Amino acid sequence: MYNLPYHKEHNEQVIKEFVEQYPFAFLIGCDSENRPVATQVPVFIENKHGRKLLKGHIMKNTDHHKAFLHNENVLAVFTGKHTYVSGTWYSNPHTPSTWNYMSVHIKGTIRFLEGGELEEVLRMTSLHFEGQNQQSTTVFDNLPLEFKKRVMGAIVAFEIELKEIDTVFKLSQDRDAESFQNIIKKLKEQDEDARVIAVEMEKRAKEFFPDNE
Repeated sequence: MYNLPYHKEHNEQVIKEFVEQYPFAFLIGCDSENRPVATQVPVFIENKHGRKLLKGHIMKNTDHHKAFLHNENVLAVFTGKHTYVSGTWYSNPHTPSTWNYMSVHIKGTIRFLEGGELEEVLRMTSLHFEGQNQQSTTVFDNLPLEFKKRVMGAIVAFEIELKEIDTVFKLSQDRDAESFQNIIKKLKEQDEDARVIAVEMEKRAKEFFPDNE
């Protein structure tokens, strides 16, 4: 991760909302032969007894399950919209182009959950992504018992205790005010991802360039 201080997001609420908006995270680990493993799974944050946890579930006996049994250290990467930024949009156009994006990296330790704890994570997961609609036919408690027993034998839940959170919210805040506004203008003319980044930049314009207000 690029560790540049002016690309950091320090607002805990903003980071929490970002993780909630983009919950399909890469879980990255290392197996017993020091080979990297990764998978993408939906996760959600839970505050429990003063601890921050990421919770979700994966299939048993896969490469990533075995890797995390060997090494409990996990990196969870959350990525949002991203877009190309042309150097021709700067006040000095003879400048290399770049890429604007937002990303949250969470490091922690994983613990696997089975039995009643597995049931609870599946219940919480289904309710979370169904918007707490307990009447939905797809939430855990409303699924057929035979189906639940069969599926639960093939999966394992997990919780990751958060140890370190790092961010890159690279939104042209290191450019001059003229370039910043022109980048927003140009991004609004591009695809959906670019327009989302433009909106994020607009939200922070006063913070990045207070003297221009």
